[in-house]
Amino acid sequence: MTELPRDLMVSVSGVRGRVGEALTPEIVTRFASAFGAYVTTTAPTRPPKVVVARDSRTSGPLFARCVTAALQSVGCEVLDVGLTPTPTALLAVRYHRAAGAVVVTASHNPVEWNALKFASSEAMFLDAEQAARMRAFLDPAAVPRARWDGLGDVVPDPDAIERHVEAVLAIPFLDVKALRRRAFKVALDCVRGAGGVLLPRLLRELGCTVVGIHLEPDGRFPRPPEPVPENLAELERLVRDSGADVGLATDPDADRLSLVSERGRALGEDYTLALAAALVLRHRKGAVVTNLSTSRVVEDAAAAAGVPLYRAPVGEIHVARRMQAVGAIVGGEGNGGVILPDVHLTRDAAVASVLLLQLLLEEGRPLAALLASRPAYTIVKDKLPREGAAPEEAYDALAVELPAPDVDRQDGLRLAWPEQVKWLHVRASGTEPILRMIAEAATAAEAHALVARARDALARARQAPGSGQSFAAPGRKSKVES
Repeated sequence: MTELPRDLMVSVSGVRGRVGEALTPEIVTRFASAFGAYVTTTAPTRPPKVVVARDSRTSGPLFARCVTAALQSVGCEVLDVGLTPTPTALLAVRYHRAAGAVVVTASHNPVEWNALKFASSEAMFLDAEQAARMRAFLDPAAVPRARWDGLGDVVPDPDAIERHVEAVLAIPFLDVKALRRRAFKVALDCVRGAGGVLLPRLLRELGCTVVGIHLEPDGRFPRPPEPVPENLAELERLVRDSGADVGLATDPDADRLSLVSERGRALGEDYTLALAAALVLRHRKGAVVTNLSTSRVVEDAAAAAGVPLYRAPVGEIHVARRMQAVGAIVGGEGNGGVILPDVHLTRDAAVASVLLLQLLLEEGRPLAALLASRPAYTIVKDKLPREGAAPEEAYDALAVELPAPDVDRQDGLRLAWPEQVKWLHVRASGTEPILRMIAEAATAAEAHALVARARDALARARQAPGSGQSFAAPGRKSKVES
């Protein structure tokens, strides 16, 4: 089998790289052919139907054509939904009872990147076992090509956005009439991504006045595309200048949502899930699931409702699988991704938006006042270069140096001190040769101190005789989120 480019990043949900470097038409075609061959082994009908979608990146049309041709070449029927958010594409899988989907999107990565995300017939991303079975077809010799009379057709689907809007408006505890009467003013930043074809349409359907920036889906991102507070200064100004009730910001494929209060202050992404969960738990009781790196604000929301919170490894599919296992009614990740099974089991910025508006409607007070009544924490995020062997030795050293009453090894090492209201999560990145460190505490000083102690412990583990680890020395400035 031909070797893959060294800088190509392959993970559970797909493959990504810089356009024209690691990610080329040849690589895209190879992975799409492998996926098509894989779904022919799982699809109950022939020809297998596969949804193809893309976000707004300038390389999207090129790679979508590559994906389409590759799928046709193995006999798949392509359902082309065009430029749509990732959650819209996954809804289309369920609507069409398709064998899966290929979404051309690099999500929050910088503009020079693109990627392929692969979904199964469950309208969820491939899990580890499914991804491994798909990658078995990366050897071109293993791909069964269709003959001239077995090539797949291409069927356009122009109604995917409209169906997504209808599915969101049908959320059972959404009071559409009351929201229309309230007529929120919403400042919206879609970073010139795929959210621009969905969010304005949905918000206006709810009677909102939308004042927007970067709604044109041309893929020329005007800011770093990840919707973290440090990237949202322009939206903060728009909220203040327009007198908006709230600001909403998406990433390029609109599966993540970040919030800006009416005072023009960007909140940490964890608050999106915490507030969405609080709204859902008002209307029904049930478990909540999030990942190991998510803030305590979500745990607080679950505790206030008297329901259990379960933590899963980082990654949307891990959270979704845990939600299935425990019958959770809401879940997601602290990066602004909200999963509501009433609509589907994938992160969805449109779902998050309406849950937030419904909460503001029911509370009858602005977002800043709502947050002022809740405990506040500080998150510090840091990372260390990693080389060589797996970091289990580092996790062992940390567990000894920082003894904690709660230890979780599902995904790296998570140490928690509930009575002191602080925790630390260290894990190997699935997409970069680094260790990620996230700490949260009641104050910034405590969170920084926890990261510093972890860095010192890792440095000592690196220097220990027989250590197979290689980490950078302490001293890198941390990123702080409050």
